[in-house]
Amino acid sequence: MKYMLIMRATDEAFAGMADTDFGEMIETVGRYNEEMIRAGVLLAAEGLDDAAEGVVVDYSSEPPVVTDGPYGETKELFGGFYILNVSSKQEAVEWAKRSPMTGPGFKTEIRRVTTIDEFPQDNEWVKKERAWREATGQL
Repeated sequence: MKYMLIMRATDEAFAGMADTDFGEMIETVGRYNEEMIRAGVLLAAEGLDDAAEGVVVDYSSEPPVVTDGPYGETKELFGGFYILNVSSKQEAVEWAKRSPMTGPGFKTEIRRVTTIDEFPQDNEWVKKERAWREATGQL
């Protein structure tokens, strides 16, 4: 089963990392990533650019409204993610508990990634997506 570990932190937690040596941070996260690679569970891992560089497309009106970051009303920002292939939610939780990004203001949300097999296989759009996934080596 695939699970996404969504790395979240408050503005204060991110600010607290400003004093951390970047090389030390890369080393610490690198060791964590290497452990997951050796265990054969890591499928993807990416960090995200500063929220101030992002935009939000809000569909509450027509046409949708595009707003530049940063987002003052946000309590926690989504800073990066991991995609793991593990046997259970509990195994994903155990990997999340090993994260080096810890302390007040840091959280990891864990969500199962659904598969195309969970959708109606006779649906035209599901058939098209399955064909695309097969053609690109994703299935």
